[in-house]
Amino acid sequence: MEKRLARYIWTHTRAQQLWILLVVAISMVPYFLSFDLPKQIVNGPIQGQGFDQPGATQTFMNISFDLPWLGPVTLFDGIDLTRMQMLFALSLVFLALVIVNGLFKFYINTYKGRLGERLLRRIRFELIDRILRFPPNQFKRMKGAEVASMVKDEVEPLGGFTGDAFVQPALLGGQALTALFFIFMQNAWLGLIAAVMVGVQAVIIPRMRRRLLVLGRERQITARELAGRVSEIVDGIGTIHAYDTSNYERADIASRLGRIFKIRYDLYQWKFLVKFINNFLAQLTPFLFYCIGGYLALQGRLDIGQLIAVISAYKDLPGPLKDLIDWDQTRQDVQVKYLQVVEQFSVERTIDPSIQAVAIEDPGPMKHPLAAVNLSLADDSGAKLLERVSVQIHPGETVAIVGGAAGGGDMLAEAFARLTWPESGKITAGGDDLLELPESITGRCISYVSADTYFFYGTLRDNLLYGLKHAPLKDAAYEGSGAAHRKWEINEARMAGNPDYDVNGDWIDYQAADATDREDLFTPVLSVLDTVQLSKDILDLALRSTVSPNDHPGLAEGIVEMRHALREELEEAGLSSLIVSFEPGAYNTEATVGENLLFGTATGPAFIGKAIAKNAYFRSVIGRTGLDRAMFDMGYSIAENAVELFADLPPDHPFFQQLTFMTADDIPEYQLLLQKLQGKGFDAASEDEKGAIIRLSFRYIEPRHRFGLLTPELMAKIVDVRRQFHDGLPESMRGDIERYDPDHYLASASLMDNILFGRISHKHSDGSKRIRSIVSSLLNSLGLLENVIDIGLDFNVGAGGKRLTAVQRQKLNLARALVRRSDYYIFNRPLPGLDHRLQDEIVRDVLKLVRRDGRDPAVVWVLSNTALSSLFDRVLVFDRGMLVEDGTHAALVENNGIFKELVSS
Repeated sequence: MEKRLARYIWTHTRAQQLWILLVVAISMVPYFLSFDLPKQIVNGPIQGQGFDQPGATQTFMNISFDLPWLGPVTLFDGIDLTRMQMLFALSLVFLALVIVNGLFKFYINTYKGRLGERLLRRIRFELIDRILRFPPNQFKRMKGAEVASMVKDEVEPLGGFTGDAFVQPALLGGQALTALFFIFMQNAWLGLIAAVMVGVQAVIIPRMRRRLLVLGRERQITARELAGRVSEIVDGIGTIHAYDTSNYERADIASRLGRIFKIRYDLYQWKFLVKFINNFLAQLTPFLFYCIGGYLALQGRLDIGQLIAVISAYKDLPGPLKDLIDWDQTRQDVQVKYLQVVEQFSVERTIDPSIQAVAIEDPGPMKHPLAAVNLSLADDSGAKLLERVSVQIHPGETVAIVGGAAGGGDMLAEAFARLTWPESGKITAGGDDLLELPESITGRCISYVSADTYFFYGTLRDNLLYGLKHAPLKDAAYEGSGAAHRKWEINEARMAGNPDYDVNGDWIDYQAADATDREDLFTPVLSVLDTVQLSKDILDLALRSTVSPNDHPGLAEGIVEMRHALREELEEAGLSSLIVSFEPGAYNTEATVGENLLFGTATGPAFIGKAIAKNAYFRSVIGRTGLDRAMFDMGYSIAENAVELFADLPPDHPFFQQLTFMTADDIPEYQLLLQKLQGKGFDAASEDEKGAIIRLSFRYIEPRHRFGLLTPELMAKIVDVRRQFHDGLPESMRGDIERYDPDHYLASASLMDNILFGRISHKHSDGSKRIRSIVSSLLNSLGLLENVIDIGLDFNVGAGGKRLTAVQRQKLNLARALVRRSDYYIFNRPLPGLDHRLQDEIVRDVLKLVRRDGRDPAVVWVLSNTALSSLFDRVLVFDRGMLVEDGTHAALVENNGIFKELVSS
């Protein structure tokens, strides 16, 4: 990377810099005229110079000049004006110059801003482009948060400086020299005073600001290290909690913040000292002007108009001068920052840009063997991971790699995937070095999966299809303002040196997934999900999701139909008691008291969470019916029972998992509340205390908690209050609750709740399992299974896929590779979280899947379970970084070697 920021800026913005410099030069003309005009106004119309006689006139706007060889040239003879007319005419000219100078500043600043933002965009893109071309071992030394901080924050000042790099010194220097030249023209002594003070400021202030640069650099480095440390805390939060090291982390962060505070405090002290001295020197000059200039005016050697013009001109001198000094400090500061960024991003052996060039066309199959030739691998410390290994993997061959934990087979798999670069030797494909082949070949013909999983923030579908997004195959269609905006995007991207690919276009390589378009893609995707046994997980995610019928037309009708089909299915099987349905005129014993009372799902803020206890309408309904007292008594009994049963149990006792109305942390609070209210009742409790007690009754389910608190009379009363509640519901609140209706889909409820339209009975211990089995079968028979799984694919996996379990992430990682067609599949212990039985099933199913439709790719699988090696054509045995055995499973078992020991163990 270019190490001098000024040269980098000039290289990429030369034409724009020359144009704006020309504009700056032109702007100096009206700027100079604005200095001379006040003198003309004061000396002429105001003091009467040239208007000695009454009715005298002067020529205004006479434009004439002498040219060599041509003589005098007159463009405009001017207009004769009286003293009063001349005053207003010159004043209007002054106003016009103010406007013109303002427009020049507006144009120059706007142009500089756009220029700076374009270069900032270019710099950030180049840095990220370099990250994408870093060698794999570089990422083992980097902290993602520090790199992100550099790209986001540390290069931010570079963009602001770009527009000022050449324009600012030209503009400010031009303004300062113009003002200084004008002062010299009025009086040489005053000009000399101004020049000396300018020189003193230009020498002293930059020297004092060098300390600011050192402190600023320290502040930047410590802030970057803090960002990296915070990122480590976020990534390692599980380890911190597991080993009780949170206070050590607090101490470390406090120490870092203290260091940053000291640096910033020193920076403030020195900064304002420099500012004080600079302001003092700037104000010293007007003092000298008033003293010396006033003396010269009294002596008659300087007229009043000249003195006013000098003072007016000097008012415009400190500003540009101060800004020029600030510019020089900024220049040094951003140069230091730029060098630090360059040092961080200057890495040896970066990937050549041509290797990552976009390739629209399919490169075709890789028909050559994949071979390791005298390959040796080492880690960053120099320890040997693999030593002088030579092996060939032929197209269509299935190869199992086995060995101990440090055998080296997994490192060979990483080398095949180009994730580890050779220390010596090389990986070849048909004689070509794998590292020199374009990624459009290796990245499509070779699929690699390991136990290390990472998923980008987005949906399951986005991450599953990520391996198919190689190049923009079809641009998105834009119309009207969208088309104009897209045209602007393309132009700005090119101006900033960025690619103009359309991220909203279609990037999915359907052919690589055995599909023709997006509609046809679901079939191969579902086949892959079944193979890795992820379909059930996705179905569960979908059933727990809340789905808008507007986003999935026809789904609502299908779910309601399935709801009735489920009832019929259960009746035929004699399991009608498995689900207790919601009936408008009945109490559902398997639902909570709150669900029975609302008989719907809250959709607005008036009834969600704790808001319902503060809702005036709801409180008025239960108050006038007396239900508030009944629910208070129920809640009080629940609190008494819970405190009596669970007060002496440790917080982690499994009994607390059965409580839905109270947590272990709530027990002490309710103990104190019971002591306070003992023997006093409903009337003695405050509103907050009533709310805390009544809230317990909202979550009570008689068959589950079995405190014997729900009598038939109370259940009937709750149903009656429910009717009154809905009948009198204000119009403004009707949209805040969606009532249960057996013939309608509830958009605010999950798919499973819509299908059940009730609650699973607690009388059946395996009720949930049996229901899920019946629901899956019904979804399939009614043709809704694919639709529901499609909904599950829209599940957001969260940051890094952390909303999924570890096993789900491993399955999804394997599915992401299998969903695309490749010539070589490299599986590096992809499923360590699964037991041997599931691994056996998935390995067998994967080997069948990759050979569907007559395909014959090569498969290299680093196995965690050596017994599965019998499924492969060939077995490679590694021990201590060396290939010790190579042959068929049967042949290696007959030998008394390491493989036989591994199998027997």
